[in-house]
Amino acid sequence: MSNQKRYDVAVIGAGVFGAWTAWHLARRGQRVVLIDAYGPAHSRASSGGESRIIRMGYGADELYTRWAMRSLLRWKEFFGTEHRMLFQQTGVLWLAGEDDLQLRQTIFTLKRCEVPFEEMDRDVLERRFPQIAFDDVTFGVFEPESGVLMARRAVAAVVEDAVKRGAEYRLAQIATPRGSGLLDSISTSAGERIVAGHFVFTCGAWLGKLFPDILGERIFPSRQEVFFFGIPGGDSRFAPPTLPTWLFQHDLVYGMPDLESRGLKIAFDHHGERVDPDTQPRMVSQEMAEAVRNYVARRFPVLRDAPIVETRVCQYENTSSGDFLVDRHPEMKNVWFAGGGSGHGFKHGPALGEYIAGQILDGASPEPRFSLTTKDTIQNRAVY
Repeated sequence: MSNQKRYDVAVIGAGVFGAWTAWHLARRGQRVVLIDAYGPAHSRASSGGESRIIRMGYGADELYTRWAMRSLLRWKEFFGTEHRMLFQQTGVLWLAGEDDLQLRQTIFTLKRCEVPFEEMDRDVLERRFPQIAFDDVTFGVFEPESGVLMARRAVAAVVEDAVKRGAEYRLAQIATPRGSGLLDSISTSAGERIVAGHFVFTCGAWLGKLFPDILGERIFPSRQEVFFFGIPGGDSRFAPPTLPTWLFQHDLVYGMPDLESRGLKIAFDHHGERVDPDTQPRMVSQEMAEAVRNYVARRFPVLRDAPIVETRVCQYENTSSGDFLVDRHPEMKNVWFAGGGSGHGFKHGPALGEYIAGQILDGASPEPRFSLTTKDTIQNRAVY
């Protein structure tokens, strides 16, 4: 037993939160092992899929605006020239409905944080983006420096670089840890015992399954259906920079331009039904397909008869408020939870990994909004 290798930190879950946590810890000289049951940003993970929006707008919520600013800087530094195509600077266009308080609060926060943006009235919107039908839209806010992260490949690149920095990665299924006090080790389904000083569980929608007594009623995995619509041949109006990434919060809809010839991406942002990430069906429903078709026909008239060329079913892992969960296990003090991305978390991976490293290594002051005690068993979404 004296030859048993001991790690400083074991990170369980190789999505965007786990990948960046392992990266920051390895960068600071820690002996780190990163473990995932299915692989980095695998097809069932909340970090899986091709693309995620990175935007600075969060209404009056300056905390997440500043985290997004810091994360965009870190993403761009990390990608450099080797992975430069993993960030697509499409710009992000916010569309406002009648008396859109959330977007007016976003304007105030962007100004306060010195984020570049442009306000557009209805006439300007129609001139700049004639391919969009702006019924029910009163004005827009455009973030020119924001855009899209190529999600699956970005996470794989972070994991690869963490390994180059000394982290170990392995494919393994972890058994639910038991006990109280300090956790000495975790076991895999293959019978391996992994010893570490700290254990960080960044398991997304699986957090509630691993810790059912604590998180089973506080992490809400929801079914989210995503669609890609084929673009007419030779038509460049739906590719960047002609069409930006866009969000219309009044309708709880978001979309991305035709990136890498995948087609126009669109999804509803309202939370779907609660699901089990292991067993939920991964085929889209006819009901949602019709709803999305109708919306595309309304908002992008040229695409009224466009084919659906690709679909995806993933999940959010929501907390009651939409705030992240980053806190210690209440009984095992060297065990950490880090999750609750709640549909907006992917962009924040660099800042969240840095935050966790600071909590473990520096004893940094925690953000109260991320605490376990603020997570309720009833959903009341406050972060968009």
